[in-house]
Amino acid sequence: MAEQISPTRSAMLASKASLKTAQSGADLLKRKRDALIGEFFALVKDALAAREELAGVSKGAYTSLFGAKAWDSPEAVESLSLAGSGDYAVDMQIVSIYGVKVPKIEIPERRNAATFSPINVGARTIQAATDFGGVLEAIVKVAATETKLRRIGEEIKKTSRRVNALEQIRIPGIQEDIRFIRGVLDQREREASFTLKKIKAKLEAEAAKDKANAQAGNHGSAAD
Repeated sequence: MAEQISPTRSAMLASKASLKTAQSGADLLKRKRDALIGEFFALVKDALAAREELAGVSKGAYTSLFGAKAWDSPEAVESLSLAGSGDYAVDMQIVSIYGVKVPKIEIPERRNAATFSPINVGARTIQAATDFGGVLEAIVKVAATETKLRRIGEEIKKTSRRVNALEQIRIPGIQEDIRFIRGVLDQREREASFTLKKIKAKLEAEAAKDKANAQAGNHGSAAD
C-alpha cells in the first residue's frame, strides 16, 4: 500500500487527516458497541423474564383447560375456542436503539371470553379461554423481546467487525503510509542538506582560492 503513496508533504498531511478520522471513527464505534452491549444484557433479563412468564401462564392455562374439559363438556370448550378464533392484531411501531431498528409492540386490550360465547358455558371454560388469552399475550412479549435481542446482537457483531477492520487493517495501513512518507522525506532532507554542504564547501574553497590568487597578484605588483 505504501508503494502506491506519493511521498510528498501534501500526502503526509492527507494521511495524518485520514488517520485522525479513522481513529475517531473507531472510538465512536466502540462507544456504540459498549452501549449496545449494555442494552443487550438488559434485554437478556427481559427475555428470561418473558420466558418465565410464558411458562407460568401456559402451565396455568393448561390446568384450566383440563379442568374445563372435566367439569364442562369438551364440546363447550371447542365451541368457545371456535368462537374466539380469528386474527390477533397488535400495535407495532419501529423504534431506534442506538441506530438499530427494533419493533415496539403494544399488547391490545384482552376481550372477555364471556362476551363472545356462542353458548352458555361454565365458568371453568371461560376461565380457560381467559387464561389462554394471557398465553397469547405472553407469546407476543417473548417474540418482541427476543426480536430486539437478536437484532441488537447482530448489530454488536457488525459493529465489532467494523472496529476490528479499522484497528487491525485501516489504521495500521495509514500508519505504515505515514512511516513510508516520513522516511522518504527525511532521506530527501538529508540528501538536500548534504548537497548544500558540498556546494557551500565548494563555494568557500573557490572563494578562498580567488582570495589567495588576489593576494598573490598584489604581492607581485608590489615587488615590481
